[in-house]
Amino acid sequence: MVAVNLTDRFGQALQYAFELHREQRRKGSDTPYMAHLLGVASLVLEDGGDEDSAIAALFHDAVEDQGGLETLEKIRKRFGERVAEIVDSCTDSYEIPKPPWRGRKERYLAHLRQASADARRVALADKLYNARSILYDLERIGDDVWGRFRGGKEGTLWYYQSLVESFRDDASVLAGELTDVVERIMLLAEDAQSGV
Repeated sequence: MVAVNLTDRFGQALQYAFELHREQRRKGSDTPYMAHLLGVASLVLEDGGDEDSAIAALFHDAVEDQGGLETLEKIRKRFGERVAEIVDSCTDSYEIPKPPWRGRKERYLAHLRQASADARRVALADKLYNARSILYDLERIGDDVWGRFRGGKEGTLWYYQSLVESFRDDASVLAGELTDVVERIMLLAEDAQSGV
């Protein structure tokens, strides 16, 4: 693996991500949204991603949550075409309100098959971070966690199983961990349903 040196550009991206997301919280919690962005960027770097990929990880939700295509253009101007392409590829909607959940997720899953290796790495890191959070909350608060998600329990479980399938052939430790975490989520969901 090639050593990655982070430059002042990463620091500038970190500052801009903070400006965009400073008021945002994680679904159903008081956790600052920056925790998620930092976690995803960390996973990308640990998986061998370069500085552009790590910067894209900081912005992977910016277009959906903080201004749409206008925000994407600002990212492109400040951090370059490659970062913007990765962010664009990780975005499942530019519309407000967002289109219906299931169709949006089906289109995103289909898009992942064609996405670049860099975009897949960022998307995989994002989904792994989210799956870890679901598992943590499922162990802590049980089935109440499903109320946070537009897809509810059934839709969310379908989506994460589909993500495991989408990333199954990726030669990444992250893909293996996503599989393990989703399997644990499925077991807990089944245990809750059967009353175990």
